[in-house]
Amino acid sequence: MPSSVALLRGINVGGKNRVGMPALAECFRNVGYEDVRTYLQSGNVVFTAQPATGRALEDDLDRMLQQRFGFPIPTVVRSEDEFAATVGSAPVNHGSRELRSEVFFLKRPLTVEAVLTQMPQLREGVDSISPGPAALYFSRVATLASKTRITRLMGMPIFQQMTVRSWRTTTRIFEMFDEF
Repeated sequence: MPSSVALLRGINVGGKNRVGMPALAECFRNVGYEDVRTYLQSGNVVFTAQPATGRALEDDLDRMLQQRFGFPIPTVVRSEDEFAATVGSAPVNHGSRELRSEVFFLKRPLTVEAVLTQMPQLREGVDSISPGPAALYFSRVATLASKTRITRLMGMPIFQQMTVRSWRTTTRIFEMFDEF
């Protein structure tokens, strides 16, 4: 079966929406997913599923997680191929030492175009954003990170349809696919 990753939004942040990773993995196994592994406390679950991706799978996981944990947990799912495309399409300098780099993964049916049309003005010389496959690559100059304007996007309703991972976390999840 193909491998996938579920990227959960808004768990274990500031002591709210606490979800233990053993309980999360067990939840996935109990409904029949295999090869389940978690990474970090932010809710990254690598697993095998058929189908490996799609809005229906995201919706099923959203329902499963709310039923199990008692609060909504929006989930973004990417197949191994989709995740590889996201990593492979990153700007050349994304993740360099001079930058703090992240990937904003979009929950279906949100599109990159829809986000970019609502994108607030970012700070020139500090922030940069680039489109990717169902994701946005965001970086800010590390020495000027406190001057970023990305928090404006984070305050908008559209941000509720995204989940953010650091570039380091993103590349580590990508490596996990090879560990099956």
